[in-house]
Amino acid sequence: MSAVLAWRILMHEKARNALAAGGISIAILMIFLQLGFYASVPRAGLLIYDHLRFDLLLTSSSYVQMGQSYLFPRRRVYEAMNVLEVQSAVPFYEGEAYWLSREDGTLREIFVMGVDPGTDSFAVSSIERQAARLRDQDTLLIDSASLPMYGRQLPGRNVELDGRAVTIGGRYDLGTGVIGLGAVVMSDLNFIRVFSGRPLASVSLGLVRLRPGSDPDRVAEQLRRILPADTRVFTRAEIEAFETDFWRHRTSTGLIFGSGVAVSVIVGIVILYQILTTQVVRQLPQYATLKAMGYGDGHLQGVVAVLALVTAAVAFPPALLAALFAYDRLRILSRLPIEMTTARVMIVLGIAVAMTLGTSLLAARKLRHADPADLF
Repeated sequence: MSAVLAWRILMHEKARNALAAGGISIAILMIFLQLGFYASVPRAGLLIYDHLRFDLLLTSSSYVQMGQSYLFPRRRVYEAMNVLEVQSAVPFYEGEAYWLSREDGTLREIFVMGVDPGTDSFAVSSIERQAARLRDQDTLLIDSASLPMYGRQLPGRNVELDGRAVTIGGRYDLGTGVIGLGAVVMSDLNFIRVFSGRPLASVSLGLVRLRPGSDPDRVAEQLRRILPADTRVFTRAEIEAFETDFWRHRTSTGLIFGSGVAVSVIVGIVILYQILTTQVVRQLPQYATLKAMGYGDGHLQGVVAVLALVTAAVAFPPALLAALFAYDRLRILSRLPIEMTTARVMIVLGIAVAMTLGTSLLAARKLRHADPADLF
């Protein structure tokens, strides 16, 4: 009975209710977008780590996030080899340099990573294929996601990094995430040539790989006991949690998008409340007639709840399709790894249902004004 009546109310004014469903669809789309940004920013912060081969990560005790890793002694990386379960330990260098395009003479910052080309530190096939190029003096590989502002990114092009002439040896496909507008990889020796004030003895990270069957948590505890206080040890799970916490709770990014989710829900509630309240008020004579026929307030509240759920059900598919399109465009424009997941679809669906049912209870209070006596 409730479902049939709710459907008849919706069909009675198709244009008006279609507009109402459109308003709810926009609110659901806003929730999708805010959740997408909220989840993708930490993933962007982990993009480089996701493509590095390590089981444990050594960092400076002052480590903040990948772009602010600070330095610690390189010998700590080799001291990690004293633990039997450690198979290899590789120094990793990073920093920001000024990229000078000789064609137009403009300076732009770019993120620089340095590693021994004899190691397979990067789990990126396009870097592995070009490892031999990294051995060439003053040669680098540039990320294909680097913005066009860095000029032509073709092999053989000569540019300057912090005043040193270097040559682009090729391109690789990884992505820059949130580390900058562009990124390059070079050998550790070329890195020190560019950053002439930094010795090889000071490193940004240490990539530790364990022997098969080793327990990362247990080995991490061993390393924490033997390494001095100037070095921190992270497992993969710990660095992921650390970076996620940083981007969500210690930057304005997390606050903005986290608040955006709450604002989107509030906006959705307001839109839905206005729509349902208007519908109830317009149909008060019909509800009063049902009361006169013996239907109680509980039954009429059920009609409003079904009315809200049906409207939300109509609004959800267009919002999902619009979100998929928006994600695709935002992934290109913002270079964030924003992806639609089944879990996110279910979360937004749950929010929409909860929002709908809660709002229907508020709107149903108007049914108290449905007095059968007003019919006569």
